[in-house]
Amino acid sequence: MSSLAEGKAPCGSASKTEWPELVGRTIKEAEEKIKADRPDLNVQVVTVGTMVPLDFDDKRVRIWVDTVATVPRVG
Repeated sequence: MSSLAEGKAPCGSASKTEWPELVGRTIKEAEEKIKADRPDLNVQVVTVGTMVPLDFDDKRVRIWVDTVATVPRVG
């Protein structure tokens, strides 16, 4: 398995670029882990389907979410 598939930094780089181990974790856990690993990044939580700029920003990581966690209720 390649280092990128494991979420590790590629050879010659000291910075992590992927976090596959966070799939299935809470948003809070994901944000905290990414910020702990890479405090230089701007973490954005984005709802799946939201339109976002398609530009590449090497200081941004997006956490895409799409699950309803609790029963929606009036009131």
